[in-house]
Amino acid sequence: MSSLQRPVAAAAQAQSVSLSAEQAKVVLAEVIKAFGSPENAQRLEEARDNACNDMGKMLQFLLPVATQIQQDVIKAYGFSNDGEGVLKFARMIKSYESQDPEIASMSGKLKSMFLPPMTLPPHGAGTGGGVATS
Repeated sequence: MSSLQRPVAAAAQAQSVSLSAEQAKVVLAEVIKAFGSPENAQRLEEARDNACNDMGKMLQFLLPVATQIQQDVIKAYGFSNDGEGVLKFARMIKSYESQDPEIASMSGKLKSMFLPPMTLPPHGAGTGGGVATS
């Protein structure tokens, strides 16, 4: 029966988390600062090295480190200390991005700290739609 009670308690705790845009900026700034700390920067670098630019390995090695760094900060603001808490925080930040350019910028900066840059193939590459040369 305790396994049934745990999700309810976690849901009740997560539902009570409500941050204003200004509070969200403060928490986001703390998360970014945590990613930049020497200890965490080293942890991220080691995870990147282990991933070898392989997206599957990025998910395996880098994402758990990034999640833990965020958890360590956001738990002080009432988010659950697990992956679900990080997802709820990310959703909340996403909801503010369109309303506040500063939050959008900070969110982009945070993502760039642990997500590899997305590279698009050159326009028309591999589609047969390239410009014919004479």
